[in-house]
Amino acid sequence: MEWVLAETLLAQSRDPRVLLGTLCRGEASAERVETLRFLLQRLEDEGARGGGDALSEAAREVAAEYLVPLLRGLRARPAGAPDPEPGRQARGRVLRAAGAALRSCARLARGPPLAAALAEEALRDLLPAGPTPGLEGGAEAAVEVLAAVGPCLRPREDGPLLERVAQAALVLALAGDGEAAALAAGRLLPALGRGGAVALRAVWGGMVAPSAPDRVGLRLQVLSALAERLLPEPSAHETGPDARCSSRFWRTVQAGLAHAEDALTRKRARYLLQRAVEVSAERGVGCTCRPQEANGPSLFWWSEKKKDELLKFWENYILIMETLEGNQIHVIKPVLPKLNNLFEYAVSEENACWLFHPSWHMCIYKRMFESENKILTKEGVIHFLELYETKVLPFSPEFSEFIIGPLMDALSESSLYSRSPGQLIGSGSPLGLKLQKFLVTYISLLPEEIKSSFLLQFIQKMTSRHWCAVPILFLSKALASVPRCKALGLEGLLALRDVLQCTMITHQILLRGAAQCYLLQTAMNLVDVEKVSLSDISAFLMSLRQEESLGRGTSLWTELCDWLRVNESCFGQSSTGSFFGLHETSSLNAYVKNLVQEYIKTPAWEREKYSMPDWFDAKLVALMVLLAVDVEGMKNQYSEKRRTQNVLRIFLDPLLDALMKFGTNAYMPLLKTDRCLQLLLKLLHTCLLKGSSTQDDEVLTLLQNCVMSTTESISEFILRRLTMNELSSVSDLDRCHLYLSVLVELTCLHLKVGWKSGNPIWRVLSPLKNASIRHLQDTDDGQEPTLEKQIQRVVSMAALATVCEATDQKPELQLDSLDAGPVERFLASLQLNQTLQKPHPEEQSSFLEESSSSQGWGKIVAQYVHDQWVCLSFLLKKYHTFIPASEGELLEPVLPAVQMPGRTLQSALDALTILPSDQILPVFCCMKILVPKLLASSESLCIEAFDMAWKIISSLSNTQLIFWSNLKAFVQFVFDTKVLTIAAKIKGQAYFKIKEIMYKMIEMSAIKTGVFNTLISYCCQSWMVPASSVSQGSLSSANNYSELVLEACIFGTVFRRDQRLIQDVQTFIENLGPDCAANVVIENTKREDYYVRVCAVKFLCLLDGSNMSHKLFMEDLAIKLLDKEEVVSKSRTRYYVNSQQHRVKNRIWQILLVLFPSFDQNFLTRIIDKIFQAGFINSQASIKYYIEWIIILILHKFPQFLPKFWDCFSYGEENLKTSICTFLSVLSHLDIITQNIPEKKLTLKQALAAVLQWCFHPNFSVRLYALVALKKIWTVCKTGHIEEFGALTSVVESSLNQVENMHGVGNAKKNWQRIQDHFFFATFHPLKDYCLETIFYILPRLSGLVEDEWIAIDKFTRFTDIPLDADFQWYLSPTQLRELTPGDWAQQDIGSNSGEADARPEWADVQKKLTPWKTSVPDLDLELIFPGRAAKLGKSVSRLIVVASLIDKPTNLGGLCRTCEVFGASALVVASLQYVNDRQFQHLSVSAEQWLPLVEVKPAQLTDYLQQKKSEGYTAIGAEQTARSVGLPQYCFPEKSLLLLGNEREGIPANLIQQLDVCVEIPQQGIIRSLNVHVSGALLIWEYTRQQLLRQGDPPPSPCLF
Repeated sequence: MEWVLAETLLAQSRDPRVLLGTLCRGEASAERVETLRFLLQRLEDEGARGGGDALSEAAREVAAEYLVPLLRGLRARPAGAPDPEPGRQARGRVLRAAGAALRSCARLARGPPLAAALAEEALRDLLPAGPTPGLEGGAEAAVEVLAAVGPCLRPREDGPLLERVAQAALVLALAGDGEAAALAAGRLLPALGRGGAVALRAVWGGMVAPSAPDRVGLRLQVLSALAERLLPEPSAHETGPDARCSSRFWRTVQAGLAHAEDALTRKRARYLLQRAVEVSAERGVGCTCRPQEANGPSLFWWSEKKKDELLKFWENYILIMETLEGNQIHVIKPVLPKLNNLFEYAVSEENACWLFHPSWHMCIYKRMFESENKILTKEGVIHFLELYETKVLPFSPEFSEFIIGPLMDALSESSLYSRSPGQLIGSGSPLGLKLQKFLVTYISLLPEEIKSSFLLQFIQKMTSRHWCAVPILFLSKALASVPRCKALGLEGLLALRDVLQCTMITHQILLRGAAQCYLLQTAMNLVDVEKVSLSDISAFLMSLRQEESLGRGTSLWTELCDWLRVNESCFGQSSTGSFFGLHETSSLNAYVKNLVQEYIKTPAWEREKYSMPDWFDAKLVALMVLLAVDVEGMKNQYSEKRRTQNVLRIFLDPLLDALMKFGTNAYMPLLKTDRCLQLLLKLLHTCLLKGSSTQDDEVLTLLQNCVMSTTESISEFILRRLTMNELSSVSDLDRCHLYLSVLVELTCLHLKVGWKSGNPIWRVLSPLKNASIRHLQDTDDGQEPTLEKQIQRVVSMAALATVCEATDQKPELQLDSLDAGPVERFLASLQLNQTLQKPHPEEQSSFLEESSSSQGWGKIVAQYVHDQWVCLSFLLKKYHTFIPASEGELLEPVLPAVQMPGRTLQSALDALTILPSDQILPVFCCMKILVPKLLASSESLCIEAFDMAWKIISSLSNTQLIFWSNLKAFVQFVFDTKVLTIAAKIKGQAYFKIKEIMYKMIEMSAIKTGVFNTLISYCCQSWMVPASSVSQGSLSSANNYSELVLEACIFGTVFRRDQRLIQDVQTFIENLGPDCAANVVIENTKREDYYVRVCAVKFLCLLDGSNMSHKLFMEDLAIKLLDKEEVVSKSRTRYYVNSQQHRVKNRIWQILLVLFPSFDQNFLTRIIDKIFQAGFINSQASIKYYIEWIIILILHKFPQFLPKFWDCFSYGEENLKTSICTFLSVLSHLDIITQNIPEKKLTLKQALAAVLQWCFHPNFSVRLYALVALKKIWTVCKTGHIEEFGALTSVVESSLNQVENMHGVGNAKKNWQRIQDHFFFATFHPLKDYCLETIFYILPRLSGLVEDEWIAIDKFTRFTDIPLDADFQWYLSPTQLRELTPGDWAQQDIGSNSGEADARPEWADVQKKLTPWKTSVPDLDLELIFPGRAAKLGKSVSRLIVVASLIDKPTNLGGLCRTCEVFGASALVVASLQYVNDRQFQHLSVSAEQWLPLVEVKPAQLTDYLQQKKSEGYTAIGAEQTARSVGLPQYCFPEKSLLLLGNEREGIPANLIQQLDVCVEIPQQGIIRSLNVHVSGALLIWEYTRQQLLRQGDPPPSPCLF
């Protein structure tokens, strides 16, 4: 329309001023400006034939007075003003037209060049001061002007201006901020590039300059815009820069190929690469991009001689990069072999060098590593790690950099280390194993001069980020596997120490400990001992946590000792000096001897300190002493062992000399005494062997003997320090703790060797106890307490608490009688929770000036109160029989705290409010004693105690260090057997409060694994009674809390993937056994969820069915389990395999099987209907096996229930559906059922009659189960020589002969063989296999249950909290069942299985069956019946079959059904005809399913279906993008076409692609990779229809509304 208007105006007047002036007046609408543009173009055409000055002048006026202001006005808008989409689109149309008009004006103008003037003015607007303040868009207007007039600039005359414009445009484009940058890259730079070589060279110079911004996306945007000039075709006339020869260009392309965030950036990079290859092939001239390395391969090169190989390489390369865009692993996996081919092309075997730069391969891997699809990431990592398994690649620095960079970044993702499908728990991570093999191989192939730097960078990379527990474990394990070599020096050792210190922040203690073990092994394997000193080694060893890894007596300790022995004389000298300033020596013994001497010796400059010395030095010295002694033991293991003892004495002499002087030298420096006692404690703790008996450890024996010789001196020193007011400052409280710890250790040592009269420890304990009481009884006489006085009270209370604890734990020390003495009366009269008053104000300054390590006064008071409760706990335990049930009996109690329990319990509640969480254990211990006494008389007070204690435990759930000890103490007092019994007896609020807490703990267990373990383990242990016990009340408390056992039997959550991964790796570490020192050092806490069920099962196994109370308990539990099963079944009618519902039901039936031996006939009469009813419910296969098993056991033990069993076959067919398979499976074990029946003929006849009617059922699964049962029953009949059943005999023989003699190789015959070979029918023996192993491990494994539900028998034996009798025979299965592997036949809940589809037609003369796809609509029907029906309706039908079995969304299927019907497809194939009933399907199909043949073919049957249709002459066509797919416009559809459509997410599986004749893809222009499957199908269906119509000469079909 605008063109017509321009022609009309030109016809009316030839005066350019009039014409142009007319259009330049009025509102600048899009139509007006476009008309102006067309008019200027016409005038430009006429001006070429001779225009005149008037036209030139008019053009200048239009440009300067109209177009430039118009551009500025359109672009400029108030800052921050909104820019709505409709307005933006209209403005863009005007801008494009104005720009084209301005270009025409520049060409029409003569005289002074208009283009240069406009360009100069626009260039000024691009400067920082150019745009109008407060307005946005000035730069965009300038870019529009430059894009319009740039091509008009003259290369010679305007060369400098062109360069300036090009440079400004490039700077703006690479800035990447705002619309101006996009215009500069998309409009201005391409326009300048087309304008000439001057601007192009300026742009190119800026692009390759080292200082250019390295913004990959923006650089690629510019390069793509200039691709036609930078990568010109052979026909190009002008010669400009050749981008192929620039390494900066190729590095940008490579960065774009691997750019994870932006698909458009990757697409531009692929375009540039493909164009470079095409241009190189067309030019036929060689080129080379010079390598950055002197001898390295070029980033890009071309040779006409190698054209075919190069084209093949780059074709495969681009194909792989294109395929990776799909992020679909099933599409990418078939292409990965081409990646192997790329390596074959890229490496010259003759010269052992790279032909193609390896960075190209790294781009592919980096793209895979950074994919949002973690499965693809894992596949990429595994493929990379497998490189060296089949090929040897030349060394390349790029390769090593890639390993240190992107590969290790990818390896930090924990999910990559998950197990492969089908891999057993604890078998290790496949990726971890491949990482180990790769690292060993790669490092062994590295040049020696590179190996050290690579390993150092690798280890330093491990310190550069916070790694999760799983990746750091497998990285450490891989490093530990590297063969020994002298690769690391001091810097490497420090890097390993940094890994230990910085990356061990994880709650998974076992994983953390295992990683420490591997890192120590790494140090021993890779450190060059000549470059490090013994001081460096000792500092490194101190980074290990001995309680988690380096325990004495472990294999790791032995390995370390052997390494020190071998390298003892090779260690270098320290460059920085040792810890204590001693002279460094390479001899281990000399080093340790000097180390001890320097440690004991007090430096002359050292003054008395307020605070105690740090424990680090004592730990280091103790560790090195014991290592040196054990190294010496290795040297002399075959000679006399006296030398080892002498070495230890030499090391310890300085320490023992000092300790012997403690009791006599009152002036020994305080620092020296502290250090000696610290070393003494650390020696005793570190010397203890882990995981083995200490009886044969001569080193420990000798050390203990040495220490015991100093006992008298040390004990006198401790007594003096604790009782003579020598501890007077806050920092002295740390010394108090040290002294008391030493006293406890000495007490334990003397008790170990035997307590003798006159023992020096006993001579100390009694005076210490008396002195402490005396100090505590001293009053202040109304004066302000001094700091010294208060500190002494704290010290005295701590000493008294230590004596009480020692006396309580060591019965040998309890020499006093039960008569209340002064100590007991003092403790019973303590003013509980008494807080210490702060010291006198004058002493506050000295208090605050103490070391920062000193405790705050609040902590001091908390410790004081804590010690009070420790003493009271001792008193209550000793006099628990004296505690009355109420407080109204005694007027003047001798022991108030004991005889007034109500007041004491109230004080305990007060203590819980003031004590910190790490100090409440003694309060819980006191409550455990008090609550059972008061529950009946003071229930409300006890409930308050329960509530307050639970609140504390709940608040500690995220505190790892103190949570478990507090939880254990809490459980012991709330769930004490006496408390449970009393609460259940009175049935008051306490009873319901306990149950409320019980359920809260179970709920907490879902978040914090191990909470329920603590509860059930304690309760079951407290309920345990000997099997011979006949006490009727032995399980009284358990009977009242059977819900706890019920919940334990079915407990277990479905873990998240990350939780399951942690459990898998922990199991893997545990399976390593003693080979991993962490298993020996770290105690197995047994907090995994399955131990809850293990505990409950072992408890139930201890119960005796002949004991009435036990029997009643088990029967009550069984009824509750069946009720729970019914509730779970009703909660969700359909549930997927391994869901929480599936697992709970599975566990219920497992426990019912465990309980079965205790069931008698009377009890079974009550529950038999529920068991049979469970058989009618559609359940997962594993549950059906358990139900069938228990029914078999019931009928075997009590044949009286057979009539009820036969009734199950009388239900209507609609009610039974496929659940009849359960009862048919039971009949397959009729030989077991009839063992206890004397006369079997009647039972066998009833079984045959019941089974035969199901042998002709239309459902394929039912027929198979009926036939296998029939064969089993008939075998029993023959074995018992009972074969005369009248007419039944011929029917049975005929049916069995028919099934056994089936012809062909279809799935029907295969499935008949499969079901016969299935474990439940071929190997399983219901009686012989009745054991825990079958119930909890074998059956779940064989029935396809997830590994989380497999409880191996060793887990029962390992759980020793509840021991079973040595003659317990329920553990292992005696049959071959455990040797079997899961089969490929499983019970089907609904419908038919895959075998139904392949039933052979020969079955038709015997059985009536559901017609599967092969016979449901015969070819005759498809070809004749439906077309005939369609002809009657007046519609034509094609010979196109659309297969949509892979599509699972009803909306897509409904739309496809409608499309197929509209275009006359012959049939639509779907996975299930049930989709037709879906509302969403019906909403989109609008009844099309009534006029279109629908065929059901399940996904598993597609391979056979495609083969059949291909044999009938159909061409199998897939709608998929593949390496060899044909574009839709180029493909000619055959008349008999079968179109296979892919799944919405995953497309067509790789195995089906191999069955297709051709794949057709729809050409796409956008960024998004794929269309909706319905849209894709509709396009292909229409193209087929269009082609067929053209062949027939018919016109296109009439329009229809979709």
